[in-house]
Amino acid sequence: MNQNYFAILLSVFCYLNVFTQQSTEVYLAELNLENDSLKIDSVINISNNEGYDNQPSFFDNEKILFSSTRNQQTDIALYNIKDSTTVWITDTPNGSEYSPLKIPYKDAISAIRLDEDGLQRLYEYDLKTGKSKIILNGLKVGYHVWYSNDIIVCTVLIEDRMDLVISNLKDKTNYTVQKNVGRSLHKIPNTDLISYISKENKTLEIKSLNPVSKEVKTINYIWNGRDDITWLSANTILASTDKIIAQVPADTMGIWGLFHQFKPSEMYNMSRMAISPNGKYIAIVSQDSPDKIIDKQVETFNVRDLEEFAACFSQDVVVKNFPRDTLYIGRQKLKENYEAFYKKTPSIEVKVASRIRIGSTVIDQEVVTIDGRQNQQVAVYETDGLIKSMSFIRDSKTSTNPEIIVQKQLDAYNSRDINGFLDTYSKNVKLFDYPGILNTDGIDAMRINYTNFFKSTADLNCEIVNRIVIGNIVIDEEFITANGTTFNAVAIYEVENGKIAKVTFVR
Repeated sequence: MNQNYFAILLSVFCYLNVFTQQSTEVYLAELNLENDSLKIDSVINISNNEGYDNQPSFFDNEKILFSSTRNQQTDIALYNIKDSTTVWITDTPNGSEYSPLKIPYKDAISAIRLDEDGLQRLYEYDLKTGKSKIILNGLKVGYHVWYSNDIIVCTVLIEDRMDLVISNLKDKTNYTVQKNVGRSLHKIPNTDLISYISKENKTLEIKSLNPVSKEVKTINYIWNGRDDITWLSANTILASTDKIIAQVPADTMGIWGLFHQFKPSEMYNMSRMAISPNGKYIAIVSQDSPDKIIDKQVETFNVRDLEEFAACFSQDVVVKNFPRDTLYIGRQKLKENYEAFYKKTPSIEVKVASRIRIGSTVIDQEVVTIDGRQNQQVAVYETDGLIKSMSFIRDSKTSTNPEIIVQKQLDAYNSRDINGFLDTYSKNVKLFDYPGILNTDGIDAMRINYTNFFKSTADLNCEIVNRIVIGNIVIDEEFITANGTTFNAVAIYEVENGKIAKVTFVR
């Protein structure tokens, strides 16, 4: 256990980076009133498509627009809630469309078109004819929202930032309201106002704009460093992060609170959201969970589908023996190695015996059967939409049981017995942060750090949630209490000559 765990805890309202074009899905859920509060029910995946599915908006109470990848480009899809069908609105050769919205009083949508020549412009698409035309020329529009049928509020890309611009289509004028804003633009329900995210200061602010009078007011503040918000009503704002949706009153004195928490298997790193006009549905964008991509690579490996197996890995995936012995880099090299492996291995099957997941890291204890012979291994996967690294821990013979010494140090840790705790470690012990960043070197440094930690943490306790033992290595998923805070962590112990020689902590 690392004495710095509690100091570096990320709260559930942590900042999580969201990168464009990762593998994401669009989910639809019902909003139902229960005990005088709204609850999220009946979550379904409405995109169910490999690749990028994102930027949902409601065309009306029964239809949802979103961007979706197909045939190496991104087009606009329209999902019908009543009959659960999807139709494609655009199919632009040499271009892709993003951020679709219904145009007021028209049977048409607007979307950002990114052409292969680098042009990025706002287009109109007629739903009946499929014809398109440019709405705004000369502006590199990032995101937009319709205020009326002739006024658009949009973010315009200027150098390394986005500026907020009011575009009057009738007068053909563009007015810059503010420099450096976020991507989240919304019409505030039942008002004549638009909301946007101001990035002028260190603390991100939710502001309102009257596009006619140009009046700007601060509504509230962003709690998680991200600018993915939506409006539940004129009085309530929602924001997402990881598996949590938070809510806050539309008031500068309002405090953020929990609206809904999903299970890790349901949602992972949520971002954009949209609410139907009647308030009965919510659309949510979520990345594929790490469990899902790992399960897929195990399944495709077992059926020898090399293309689908390789597609689970990033282009620059790093394959290693734990902890830092790099075997090779890249998806193409991975395909070549596994193709050769399949040719010389008539029969192979991998089964996951147990799993530990912390954040985007998955640790699987795997039983591998090759031509009828069984052995075990552990695979440590780092994910970011796809698998970006895979580290193997092989089984090996050992003269002593490593679990005995690891359990001894755990008992001493919980009793804050510094001498008994340190007695389980070798003099030259090294503590690392995964994948191999040296944190503490030597028993003397450990004594200083842990003596202070034990003295200052009266409620210190560690419970083992899951334990994997392989060769001379023990992998513990730990539930830790320290100074009133609880959190999960993973420690990988390497035992040599009856002592703990190395520990790698996975955050």
